[in-house]
Amino acid sequence: MSNIGTLYGLGVGPGDPELITVKAFRLLKECPVIAYPRKKRGAKSYALAITELYVNTEQKEMMGLTFPMTRDKDALEMQWTKTVESVWAHLVQGKDVAFVTEGDPMIYSTYIHLMRLMNERHPEVKAVSIPGISSINASASRLGIPLADGDEQIAIVPAMDDYDKMRKAIEEHDCVVFIKVAKVIDLMLSVLRDLGFVNKASVLTKVTSSEEEIWRNVEELQGRELEYLTLMVVRK
Repeated sequence: MSNIGTLYGLGVGPGDPELITVKAFRLLKECPVIAYPRKKRGAKSYALAITELYVNTEQKEMMGLTFPMTRDKDALEMQWTKTVESVWAHLVQGKDVAFVTEGDPMIYSTYIHLMRLMNERHPEVKAVSIPGISSINASASRLGIPLADGDEQIAIVPAMDDYDKMRKAIEEHDCVVFIKVAKVIDLMLSVLRDLGFVNKASVLTKVTSSEEEIWRNVEELQGRELEYLTLMVVRK
């Protein structure tokens, strides 16, 4: 079945529209179908906002995909099945589908699960990942802080409500990038204080976008509500 379309996981960068690769730009132009994560309440994802700057969406088949935010296994299975089959419906017609994602498609991206399920249910589909600049890379550049040099070790850690694990991550690495840090910012500040590393941390929200915020004095964030797209860089 050589006429089946290709599924592309297409990273469009961390927020600044200029941080998109030439390859991603070309594929946005070439793919007849562009899939994107649909947000609730009509808000646009970064990925869609960047995509709209580079292609005429009226000339494309735009697929807004809804991804379930629930732990209900049956509801998850049903919604994911619906999502995969809606993408397959285009691929089986020989149309290439570009699924656009913020940052890099292989780092904590919705595309990863879509790719896995497509591979399981329709193994004849070729899935291709196009790397993008992640918020992790972008944060280092915005802060002017090298993430790793020489023999140093770096860790990328989803922040969680577990003091011991968060402390251990910092103790065992020269640099740690904590993603999804907003929901546990007070715990993270407690860990930093106990280790004496408050002045070694920086926090960034929506890095490189027009809504970017950077805090080098992280003590200011005690008790603050932060955006979901917030990360912390701890560099010893």
